[in-house]
Amino acid sequence: MSKAFRNDAIAKVTGRAKYTDDYSMPQMLHAAPLHAEVASARLEEIDFSQALKQEGVVTVITAKDIPGNIKFGQIIPDYPTLVQNRIRTTGDVLALVVAKTRAQAIAALPYIKVHWQDLPPVFDPEEAMKQATALINPEHGSNICNYHRIRTGDIQKGEEEADLVIAETFSTSRVEHAYLEPEAALAHLRPDGVMEVIGSMQHPFSTRRFVASTLGFELKDVEVKSVPMGGGFGGKDDTAALVCARAALCAYLTKQPVKLTYSRELSMRESYKRHPYKMQYRMGVKQNGKITFVKVRMVADSGAYCSVTPWVTWRSTVQCCGCYEVPNVHADIYGVYTNNIFTGAFRGFGSPQVNWAIEQLVEIAAEKLGMSELEFRRQNMVKQGSITITKQKLDTHKVSLQEVMDQVLTQIDYEKKKKQCSYGDPEQDRWYGIGFAISYRGMSLGAEGADFNSAIINVQADGSVLLETGVHENGQGSESAMILIAAEELGLEVDRIRYRMPSTSNIPDGGSTVASRGTLLGGGATTNAARILKQIIAEALKEEYSLTADRFARGCIYAQDGQKICTWDEAIKLCYAKQIYPYAFGVFQTPRVSWDEETGHGNAYFTWVYGCQAVELEVDRKSGKITLLNMVAAHDVGKAINPAMIKGQFYGGMAMGAGYGLWEEFPLKEGAAVVTNYHQYRVMRATDLPEMTALIVEHPDPTSPSQAKGVGEPALEITAPAIANAIYRATGIRFVDQPIKIKEKGA
Repeated sequence: MSKAFRNDAIAKVTGRAKYTDDYSMPQMLHAAPLHAEVASARLEEIDFSQALKQEGVVTVITAKDIPGNIKFGQIIPDYPTLVQNRIRTTGDVLALVVAKTRAQAIAALPYIKVHWQDLPPVFDPEEAMKQATALINPEHGSNICNYHRIRTGDIQKGEEEADLVIAETFSTSRVEHAYLEPEAALAHLRPDGVMEVIGSMQHPFSTRRFVASTLGFELKDVEVKSVPMGGGFGGKDDTAALVCARAALCAYLTKQPVKLTYSRELSMRESYKRHPYKMQYRMGVKQNGKITFVKVRMVADSGAYCSVTPWVTWRSTVQCCGCYEVPNVHADIYGVYTNNIFTGAFRGFGSPQVNWAIEQLVEIAAEKLGMSELEFRRQNMVKQGSITITKQKLDTHKVSLQEVMDQVLTQIDYEKKKKQCSYGDPEQDRWYGIGFAISYRGMSLGAEGADFNSAIINVQADGSVLLETGVHENGQGSESAMILIAAEELGLEVDRIRYRMPSTSNIPDGGSTVASRGTLLGGGATTNAARILKQIIAEALKEEYSLTADRFARGCIYAQDGQKICTWDEAIKLCYAKQIYPYAFGVFQTPRVSWDEETGHGNAYFTWVYGCQAVELEVDRKSGKITLLNMVAAHDVGKAINPAMIKGQFYGGMAMGAGYGLWEEFPLKEGAAVVTNYHQYRVMRATDLPEMTALIVEHPDPTSPSQAKGVGEPALEITAPAIANAIYRATGIRFVDQPIKIKEKGA
């Protein structure tokens, strides 16, 4: 499909799209959360007697009122819906006020008196790891939330073979997701006893698990429905699910519909952030440029709760050496509990941090050897048939790393422009720099989770089609991609297909829309469902016409010799006349992956995406102001399903990645959020962005039924190191801490 398509475009641009807070119900109540004032304490008493006397207040709910489990979590059940006795972060919710209006609920919050006993907080992950430090989650038995490692080759031998050893420490910051729509949920108990929930969440099925756990319900008694969501970038999982669980708790106890909508301040105070990392690298290289070993120790701040820290840090482990062949690897990575706001999924999922480090480290090594950074990368990058650091052979798909790099460098004219770089020339008022970075990224969940998905295609009697998949629309256009895939496979126009409003009661759990798996997994299931449907139709036609259907195209069905058998509508009419349902349930189960926790070996992902991005910029010598001049990206997406939307992912990823490299950090003071709105938190603005070029590289993936892969996360993960490399060539200064702060470095 070549033309751009977006099934929800008209509704969104005209304002007809209804988000969670746009919905209301008769007799609906409103809830507001009371957050902790300190990061570490023993909760002794909550006195809400005065709050109950305030106008409009119906009830105040605490942990004592929870009929099910107080704590839940996707991996470790350590996250309290409401705090029972131990405050671990200023993001903790202690109570919920339920009132007739939202304003009344918020107004009653100050009348709740909380008594607590301070406990020593710990905000530094390194401090938290010490034996003498008190446990933040005692039931876990350690402040180390999780640990991963890789032991490949002989690290000592690799060091002995090295002609040069480079050691460098890199750090990255805590980052806010900055989605436009804050968390919101509306829950009501239906007459049939089912708790029905809508909300701004990115995974209805994990939300259902949170709700069911809190209420003590079976999964069949909770139905979560999807409505348009105003952005997420990975940030609408745990926190959003808990907001839904709290709304459901209020609705269950009051027996009335309850809406819980967060303000921006509440969202930024409680919602999880991108993990800040500290990464200590040692790399050995031979004089000819070959890498002999990498030793790395990484520490990621998990904050007060686990969330998906084990999965995020696992990806960092797999990709800790970047897209390079390294024969000897010794990697240790720790996710660590602290009393900070907790951290979780964020677009890139552990890869932006390691790419920030490794894509600068290879350039440091090349310069010390007197070698071109291009030649150094060409010597060490993975190629067709390469063995990764986890002992996976890259032979099931096209390894296109060299191709994407060459396309970007040609497009931006890298070799010529590199000669113009300033390197901090004191005679120049504006310093010019150009830089690039490359990556490979394992697609979907890989060995960190189960990867399968499903799709339902239900053809109506008039030939129109209802489509549904186990993929959630986060605003990225996944519904449109599924429609396009189904339309192409069935030979129909897209306007014949309607994407059905998803619900956890309609289709099996297909996993969260994370890890760039939406088009890959949902598209695979859609393709398989369409093929099953075509077989059903073909059997009906063969019985009627004695011809074998071979091709579905342009609303008609053709035999192998090209003879037209009938139109699509005629075929569907025939199916119904024969009492054959043109209905198909398709499943895509990814090729098997593997992992050994002891060695860090295995086929971590069944396919990979390859990418390169380059950046041109200027730095004002006096002010330190950075101006982006040009950005170019190329990524191998497999098969491009919706090219216009793919380019949108490129541009959005580059914009977000640039903000990550240049400005974004979410500071905490005594564990509490310092910034509470966007006038304080610096994100990329339209006026900050330069001309951007998106180069779509297509090598249809043989392991994907739709032949597509994805690009949501790859588009972000290398922009920041590309900028860092460009700033080095502009200023002559290497910035190893993200975000880049030129003034503090004294450029």
